[in-house]
Amino acid sequence: MPKKRVKKTARKKNWRKFWRLGMEEFNTQYFDVNESGELVVKEGYYQYNIMDIVRKYGTVTEVFFPFILENRVRDLIELFNAYIKILNYRGKFYYHYVMKSNQNRDFVLPAIAEGAHIEVSSANELFLVKRMLEKDQFNHKIRVTCNGPKTEQYISLIEELRGKGLIVVPIIENYQELHRLGKFKGEVGVRINLDLKVDAHWDKKYNHFGFDEEEVEKIGRIRNLSILHYHISTQNERIEGFIRPLKRAIGLYAKLKPHNPNLDTINFGGGMAVPYEKKKKLFSTKSLVSQMIKVAKKESDKLGVKHPNLVCEWGSYFTAPSQITIFKILCEKAIFKKPDTKWYFIDGSFIAHLTDTWSVVRHKWHFTPANHMNTRRLQKVWLAGSTCDADDRYTASGNYVLLPKITEDVPDLYLVTYDTGSYQDTFANNHCLVSKPAVVICQNGEVKLSRKRQSPEELGKIFGWNGDHK
Repeated sequence: MPKKRVKKTARKKNWRKFWRLGMEEFNTQYFDVNESGELVVKEGYYQYNIMDIVRKYGTVTEVFFPFILENRVRDLIELFNAYIKILNYRGKFYYHYVMKSNQNRDFVLPAIAEGAHIEVSSANELFLVKRMLEKDQFNHKIRVTCNGPKTEQYISLIEELRGKGLIVVPIIENYQELHRLGKFKGEVGVRINLDLKVDAHWDKKYNHFGFDEEEVEKIGRIRNLSILHYHISTQNERIEGFIRPLKRAIGLYAKLKPHNPNLDTINFGGGMAVPYEKKKKLFSTKSLVSQMIKVAKKESDKLGVKHPNLVCEWGSYFTAPSQITIFKILCEKAIFKKPDTKWYFIDGSFIAHLTDTWSVVRHKWHFTPANHMNTRRLQKVWLAGSTCDADDRYTASGNYVLLPKITEDVPDLYLVTYDTGSYQDTFANNHCLVSKPAVVICQNGEVKLSRKRQSPEELGKIFGWNGDHK
């Protein structure tokens, strides 16, 4: 008898996995692909269809998800507190929201609601804290650390808010600030330039922040010193890059403690990495936190000092994953001498809208389409911005971005850029008079327009074209 022919069933492609969505290790656990091949974001049992947002508000649009930020803040605080209890650590943990990462009110207030304290780096950021205090938006138990070189305006505002009962702690950066704050009535901190380097982005051979270790030891007593503060690099992708500095800081803490009995806190600053590329897994936050608590306890016990409180000032770790930016693909163009790759032009700009492509961490971006995510016809592309500038492009360091091929079946294609919640608004500009994006907020099943896209009239006023000129 002839053998029965068995039909081969084509395996259904897992588009969620293909586009690196739904993966906690890549901060995409809330993102998915629906049956129509469109990107959706899930908040519990609520679901936001990104193409519905595009149809209503157009592009370029930033979409912020406060619940992602809130969950990350809450999870970190609970994680530290859990290991403090498990390991019988006798210090406390405080998370300080880093204002410079994203100063937008819609970002700051949800973080505070989940138990975050505040870190500021300028007089103007501290002025926003003053406004929140005046509006009775938080209680006086909130703690504010003040980093960065301080102008007289900055110090005067610190003194004013301390006089109003706010726990505001200036971190002393230099001898001028040490002298100026010599009679400050509240707590102070001191910034240390630890004599070690780690393998991370933007690690500098020469650091212009804070005091050297020897300088601080020679100073000895600092009036009302409560915090020893340091910061090691940015986008630190190895646990050892956090552990080595912490060990060294605890050693210095033990040396300073006899002269400064009120010293009870180590602020280990920022530097937590974000998996921007979604190509390799980083260490887990759980592993890092457990090791930091273990090391802090072991080193403190070995040196016979009180377990210090620990302060964290991670910025992008919280804000970056909570926002995406959506562009429309305008057209495609062949690349001379690179026939397998095309230029895809977007209706926005890397220079104006994604300035961090070159700046703080020089990271690569993760891109997916917002629609046609289930197409099997894909194209290697480089992305070009819509300004007339040769640098307004993204070539993935000579590699490529994979996106749906533009055909008759795919006439309109929209591009999503992930992890855009940090620094993009503060670095954004109006190069070639490109408008700043619209901002949409998705929370509790509702979609709201927070900021309209800049109009030509608004742009003109910024540059002095107020309509009075003839």
